[in-house]
Amino acid sequence: MADIAAIFHWPLSEIAALTLDELILWRGLAVASWDRMWAGKEGEA
Repeated sequence: MADIAAIFHWPLSEIAALTLDELILWRGLAVASWDRMWAGKEGEA
């Protein structure tokens, strides 16, 4: 749940209200968003 909160800036109360299916969906979207933002940036100064 921390990855969702970090990417989308949602409070724990909002995340806790999600169903398991919604949680899985939003986690996938958070990972995809993170990957788009940081892909290829490793090792760059």
